[in-house]
Amino acid sequence: MSYVYEDYDVVVIGAGHAGCEAALACARLSLKTIIFTVSIDSVAMMPCNPNIGGTSKGHLVREIDALGGEMGKNIDKTYIQSRMLNLSKGPAVHSLRAQADKKEYSNSMRKVIENTPNLTLRQAEIVDIITEDNKVVGVKTYSGSIYPCKAVIICTGTYLNSRCIYGDTVHLTGPDGLQSALYLTESLKKLGIEMLRFKTGTPARIDKRSIDFSKMEEQKGDENIVPFSFTNKAEDIKREQVSCWLTYTTAKTHEIIRANIDRSPLYTGDIKGTGARYCPSIEDKVVRFADKDRHQVFIEPEGNYTNEMYISGMSSSLPEDVQVQMYRSVPGLENANIVRNAYAIEYDCINPSQLKPTLEIKNIEGLFSAGQFNGSSGYEEAAAQGLIAGINAAMKILGREPLILDRSQAYIGVLIDDLITKETMEPYRMMTSRAEYRLLLRQDNADLRLTKIGYKIGLIDEERYQALLKKEESIDKEIKRLEKTVIGANSKVQELLKSLNSTPLTTAATLAELIRRPELNYELLESIDPERKDLPKDVIEQININIKYEGYILRQQRQVEQFKKMENKKIPEDIDYSKISGLRIEARQKLEKFKPISIGQASRISGVSPADISVLLVYMMQHKSNNKK
Repeated sequence: MSYVYEDYDVVVIGAGHAGCEAALACARLSLKTIIFTVSIDSVAMMPCNPNIGGTSKGHLVREIDALGGEMGKNIDKTYIQSRMLNLSKGPAVHSLRAQADKKEYSNSMRKVIENTPNLTLRQAEIVDIITEDNKVVGVKTYSGSIYPCKAVIICTGTYLNSRCIYGDTVHLTGPDGLQSALYLTESLKKLGIEMLRFKTGTPARIDKRSIDFSKMEEQKGDENIVPFSFTNKAEDIKREQVSCWLTYTTAKTHEIIRANIDRSPLYTGDIKGTGARYCPSIEDKVVRFADKDRHQVFIEPEGNYTNEMYISGMSSSLPEDVQVQMYRSVPGLENANIVRNAYAIEYDCINPSQLKPTLEIKNIEGLFSAGQFNGSSGYEEAAAQGLIAGINAAMKILGREPLILDRSQAYIGVLIDDLITKETMEPYRMMTSRAEYRLLLRQDNADLRLTKIGYKIGLIDEERYQALLKKEESIDKEIKRLEKTVIGANSKVQELLKSLNSTPLTTAATLAELIRRPELNYELLESIDPERKDLPKDVIEQININIKYEGYILRQQRQVEQFKKMENKKIPEDIDYSKISGLRIEARQKLEKFKPISIGQASRISGVSPADISVLLVYMMQHKSNNKK
C-alpha cells in the first residue's frame, strides 16, 4: 500500500516561472502548499533566452510586482545588464528589459521558495490528477504516493511528452536534457481535457573565448537603472553591468541554410507541433523573408559564472554539422565553438478555450493551469498566469471573490482574455499591439493600477500600500498646483524658453500649459517654479505623462467606459443557447464552447458577429423581464 502523505490545500505541478508564482501566492495567503518538480535543479530555470522583460513583457513583470508577485524582485537581485527599450517612442511602449545571470536567477528564486512559510518543495513526477464528481481531490506521483488536496495548479511548461530535436537527432527529454514528464497527458485526456502539440526552439550556446567581438557592435546597459520592482530604488540595485553584442547573418549564412533546408525537421515533417509565428527559427526566417539579405543576431552572456553566450535570433533545429557551418558564417563567429547545440522542443499543452477567466478548467472544479501548458510562450507570460492561477485557487478555497482582470486594467487581463477567447492555435506571445488601451496600461503606472488590488487580496503589505497612497496624493496635488500656477511673460521666463528652443510667451500661461509643449517638461521648468517641492523621480514621471498626454488619456478613458458597459453585462451561467432563436449555428456552437461570462467577452469570440450579439442582448432582456414577473 502506498504511503499517503498529509493533506495539502494546494498542489502545484511544475516549478518553472508559472509554478513559482502560483505556489508563492497560495503560501503567502496562508494555504498549505506543495510544489512538485521533476528536478529540483529546474526551479525557475531559464532554458531559453537569458533575460526578463522586453517589449510588452516588461509591462507584465511590473504588473506581477504590483500585485505582489516575485519575478520583478528576483530579476532586480540577479540582473547583469538593464535597458529601457523604445525610449524614442511614446511612454505607452517603453519596456524594461534585463539580462539575467541564469544560475543566480534560479538559485535566488529557489531560496525564496525554500524559505517561504506554508510552502514545501518536492522532487517527484505527478502522473495522475484524482477527481471525484468532476472535482479535484488529490494527485498521484510516479512512485504511487497520494497527496490529497483542495486545488491543483498545472504549470508543466514544455515538459509533457517533450522531445528535443535537431536534424535527425531526437532526445526524449525536457529542456536542457532534464527528465520529460511522460504520464500526466493520459490522465488529463481521461478527464476529457483537449490537448494540443506545440513547438518552440532555442539557439546554440557558444564559448565566449571563441568569439571575435571586434567585428560586432557593443550594446551597453543604461546608466540610469530603473528597477522592475516598485519596492526597489535604483541606487540600491545599481551594479557593474556586462555588455551584449550585435552582429548580423550574411548571404553565406542564408546560402548554407537554403542548401540544407531539406535536412531541417521543420521541413521534413519530423516536427509535428505548431511553432510560434512571432519567434521563428533562423531557417524559417530565411524561407519566409527571402527578400532580406541579413537578420539581426544578438550575442548575450548567460551569466557571470560561465563563458556560454546565447545567440539570440538564430534558434534552429538544423543538423549539428550544418549548425557549425551556419554559426561560423556570421561576422565575429568565424571560429565559434558550440557548447550546446540549438534544438527544437515539442510538448503537450491544452487548448486554452477550456479555461475560465480565473484559469480554472471549466469542467473540473479545483483544477487550474498556467504558463506554457496553457499555450503561451515566454517566462513573463507564464509568471503572470501563475500568479493569477495561484490567487484564484486560493480565493476559491478561502471562499472569496475571484480575481479577474479585464483588458482595460492590465496587460495580464489582455493576455488571459486572448488565451481563453481567441482560439490562437499557436504559442501565444504578448505584444503591446494586442492591448487596445495601452496608453493607460503603461509599465510606469502598473503600481497605481494594481497595488490596491494586491493589497485587497493580501499579497501587498500595509507599508507598501501606504506608500502607494502617498504617491497618489503627491501626483494629484502637484498636478493641481501646476494647473493653477500662472507664469507671466517676464524676461526670466522668456530667456529660459529661448534657451530651450521654445516659442516665447505672448501672454501669461500656467506651468501645466508649458509642460504640454513637446520640447518642455517638469524638470526643465524648475528655475521659474520656486514653489515646487523636492519630489521622487517616479512621481515626476507620472506628472509629466499625465499632463503631456492628458487629451489622449481622457479619450482612452471614455473608450474604457464603453468597454466596461459591455463587460458588466453578465451572461447567466445557466443560459441555454439552443433556445435563442435568431442565433446563427456557428455563433451558437462557439458560445456553447467558450461559455463567455459577459457580452464583452462574447463579442470577442471569432465566429460571433455583431448581429449575434444583438440577438443575445434582446434575449437576455426578455429573459430578465420574464423572471421579474
